[in-house]
Amino acid sequence: MWNNKKKAITFSFDDGVTQDIRLIEILNKYGLKATFNLNSELLGKAGALERNGAVVRHDKVAPETVKELYNGHEIAVHTLTHPRLTELDENEIIRQVERDRENLSLLCGYDVIGMAYPCGGVNNDDRVADVIRKNTGVKYARTITSTYNFDLQENLLRFNPTVYYVEDCLEDIVDTFLGLQTDKQQLLYIWGHSYEMDAEYISWEAFERICKKLSGRADIFYGTNKEVLL
Repeated sequence: MWNNKKKAITFSFDDGVTQDIRLIEILNKYGLKATFNLNSELLGKAGALERNGAVVRHDKVAPETVKELYNGHEIAVHTLTHPRLTELDENEIIRQVERDRENLSLLCGYDVIGMAYPCGGVNNDDRVADVIRKNTGVKYARTITSTYNFDLQENLLRFNPTVYYVEDCLEDIVDTFLGLQTDKQQLLYIWGHSYEMDAEYISWEAFERICKKLSGRADIFYGTNKEVLL
């Protein structure tokens, strides 16, 4: 695992918006890997959100571009239409997750097995995780609960990230991870939405500076969520 390296970095970005194009250019420039969580029934739809006092575009990438755009990274489930799964019955949870997984697998040409829970707040619980575990092909699912540490976790169907990339502590956490000397496996898992950089929760320039700082380290494995978790 991790090519005999003790430290690993992965990114995760939700919603499959067109800002992912610019984001991927930055990740590729610095040799970083990410998993992109898509809503297959929303692909190609135009939209906008009010965030941070501004209106930002929330246009979904076109389905025919998915395979090429995310090549070299990982595509994962974000449900068909982005509902709060904790409010749904078992059959609808299964439909939202497994059909999205099947649709995305067809689009990208490989078996999609990852996921990120949609919606903010309390967007997952043990019941939903158990339904997904027993009835879908999903092998891991990310929450939005920051741990602010790098320890691995046993429950991959409610996997908590290290940090949400718009949080003020991001750079301190990155610096701590880079300086870490460890005999056990440690993972830096960063997540967000690329449109948030248009809303300037974090600037594109600041994000690129973080990526540059994280890149090119001989003691770090750079992988997708699947590559670091499974």
